[in-house]
Amino acid sequence: MSSTVKPIVLVVDDDRDILAVLEARLSSIDYRVLTAAGGEEALRLLKGGPVDLMITDVKMPGMGGMDLFSAAQQIKPGLPVMFLTAYGTIPDAVKAMKAGAVEYLTKPFNGRELVSKVQEVLKKSGPRQSLDSLPPLGEMFRGVTSPAMGELYELVDRIARSDVNVLILGESGVGKERIAHLLHQRGPRREQPFMVVDCGSTPTGLLESELFGHVRGAFTHAIKDKKGLIEAADKGTLFLDEIGNISHEMQVRLLRFLEDKKIRRIGDLKEIPVNCRVISATNADLREEVASGNFREDLYYRLRVVTLKIPPLRERREDIPGLAQYFVENFCKTHDIPLVKLPPETTRWLSEYPWPGNVRELKNALEGGVVLCRNGVLHKSDLCLSGLPEAPFKTQVAAGESSAFSLEESERNAILRALQQAGFVQKEAANLLGISRRAIHYKIKKYGIDCGKRSNKNDEDD
Repeated sequence: MSSTVKPIVLVVDDDRDILAVLEARLSSIDYRVLTAAGGEEALRLLKGGPVDLMITDVKMPGMGGMDLFSAAQQIKPGLPVMFLTAYGTIPDAVKAMKAGAVEYLTKPFNGRELVSKVQEVLKKSGPRQSLDSLPPLGEMFRGVTSPAMGELYELVDRIARSDVNVLILGESGVGKERIAHLLHQRGPRREQPFMVVDCGSTPTGLLESELFGHVRGAFTHAIKDKKGLIEAADKGTLFLDEIGNISHEMQVRLLRFLEDKKIRRIGDLKEIPVNCRVISATNADLREEVASGNFREDLYYRLRVVTLKIPPLRERREDIPGLAQYFVENFCKTHDIPLVKLPPETTRWLSEYPWPGNVRELKNALEGGVVLCRNGVLHKSDLCLSGLPEAPFKTQVAAGESSAFSLEESERNAILRALQQAGFVQKEAANLLGISRRAIHYKIKKYGIDCGKRSNKNDEDD
C-alpha cells in the first residue's frame, strides 16, 4: 500500500458559483474536494472525516470565516486554512494570518495562482499517513500511562480495521465519542463520512426523520426530500451516541436496518441500501435495561459484537498529569497566549479531585483556569474561580469505609456543591460539572438529592 493518500480539500463559500469553480479547479489536479455553503455545514464535514486543507470565504452569513477558523482549530488543531477575501476585507485576512492561517487570496482570484498556493501549502504540511504507517495509539498518547487505558488503546488498534459493530460503555464525559472517532480514523472507512447522532438530545418525534430521512409531503412541514443520517453515513461510520434513550419503535426500525442493511425514508416506498459501520455508546447499563424490558435483547446483541468500556477518570488518576498538561498547552495555543505553567502543587490537587464529570470536566476547568490565571502560572485558586470547589475531596479511605462508598460520597458531594453554587438550577450545575443535563438528573435521582429548595424560576429553567 502506498504511504500517501489523495489530499482532501474542504471549500467553504456561500456563493455556489465560487464553490463550483474551486471544485473544478482542484479536482482537475486529482484532489478530493468537499464543499460547504456555510460554517455549520463545514464543521459537520470536519467532524466527519479527514481534511488536509480548508479554503474559506471571510464574509459569510451566520458564521463568518474567522469564527469558522477558530472552531475548526478546536476540531482539528493545526489544520491549514486559506482565506478567500474581497479587497475590502483584506485587513480581516491579515488578522487571520496572524492568528495562524497559512495563506489568503483576493477575489477574483487567478486559477493558476490558486492551484500553485494550494500545492505549496499541502507540500509544507506533508501527506497524511496510510493505515499501515500509523503508530500504535499507545505511542501517540504517551501522557496516558494507566494500564486500563493502555489495554483500551490496544483493543482499539486491534478492531479498528474490522467492520464489526462496537458498543462503547462509560460514564458521561469519559470520551466515548473520542474513542468512536479513533475507531473510524484508524480503519479503512476513514476517507468516508463519520456521522454522529445524539440520541439523548434529539426529541423522539424528530429522531426517526434524522436517522432515516423523509420525502416531500410525508408529514406537515416536510416541504422537500431530506436525506437521513444513516444514508449520509453510507460507506462510512454511523455513531449512535446515548443509544439507550431510543424508543421501542426506533429500536425496531434500527434492528431491521442492522439486519437488512436497507432503509426506507418516511413516506417513501422504495428501500435504499446503506453500507456503513455502526458504533454506539451509552452511559446506561443496557443489560439492566434488557432485563427490565426497556431495551430489546436482539438489538443489544446486534450492537455489542465488541464491547469497549472506558474507565472513569477517578479510576485512572495517573493519567491526570499528562491530560492536564496536554489541555493547558492546547488552550494556550488556541487562545494565543504564552504557555501557562502547571506547578507540582496544582497537578497534585488535580490528581486528588474525584472528577464526577470525568475528562470533560477536567478539560472545561482547565480552560477556565488558563484564561483566569495570572503571571503565567495556574494555581488551584484559578480552578476554583472556574467553577470547582475551594478544596478537593479526600480520596483516602477512612477506617471501616469501602473505596466504592468513598467514591460515591465524593461524587454526591460534588453534585451538591455544584447545585448550591448554581442556586439549584440543574442546567447550570451540569455546566459547572461538565456533564449533560440528563446525566445530572440521573445522579440526583441516584443519590436521593433533595432539590426542593429551588425557586419557581429555577423550576422553569430546568
